[in-house]
Amino acid sequence: MTKKMKTGDIAIRVNDVDKSFKVYFDKANTLKERLLFLGRNGHENREVLSDISLTIKKGETVALIGVNGSGKSTLLKLMTKIIYPDKGTIETYGKLVSLLELGAGFHPDFSGRENIYFNASIFGLSKKEIDDRIDDIIAFSELKDYIDNPVRTYSSGMYMRLAFSIAINVDADILLIDEILAVGDQHFQDRCYEKMMDLKRQGKTMVFVTHSMDAVRKYCDRAVWIYQGRIKKDGPTNEVVDEYLKMCS
Repeated sequence: MTKKMKTGDIAIRVNDVDKSFKVYFDKANTLKERLLFLGRNGHENREVLSDISLTIKKGETVALIGVNGSGKSTLLKLMTKIIYPDKGTIETYGKLVSLLELGAGFHPDFSGRENIYFNASIFGLSKKEIDDRIDDIIAFSELKDYIDNPVRTYSSGMYMRLAFSIAINVDADILLIDEILAVGDQHFQDRCYEKMMDLKRQGKTMVFVTHSMDAVRKYCDRAVWIYQGRIKKDGPTNEVVDEYLKMCS
């Protein structure tokens, strides 16, 4: 955003970030392939994000939109420090919780209940705090009949229910959500979005990746359109979504 903010108003600040990944080629198996690829390195650096700068203020709900492969999920992973930029800096202010990969951090042989304790402790909750919240977590997930079964027996939708239920009950300041809500049934998706609106009213900061432009219009204050690893447009939700849909049509 162009308007300068006070540091105390900022939740996330991304400054001039670049990110590339090494893409390795398959080894040549035949003489013809060896001659064809003679002199070529075994890998290439593929630029995923370039010159990304944005500031998200506290209490904002921001959508990252764009076609598959544009770099949206990579930017979320950088924000949560799962990976790190090649250039530039990312600063976050406040307790951050992310739901980026379905069931990440779950142990498949532990029960749902055991994974609540394990996962919530990673987010910084003490055993007493988890004890105080576990009934709410289980109730929101609607997994009471399955909570003592190993999570390897869960469907992808059940994984998502449990992961989302834990994340919204750790009292974070910033919530990062990738496209995982897409695997839930409509009933649970509606409950998740209702909860997100409740968190928004509480002044929480949310950044999420989605391909649902209806959800973006309904829940987001702002949209950031990423195209080929760069920010193409950043501004009011309807304005950015309208321009994005024109390009996609």
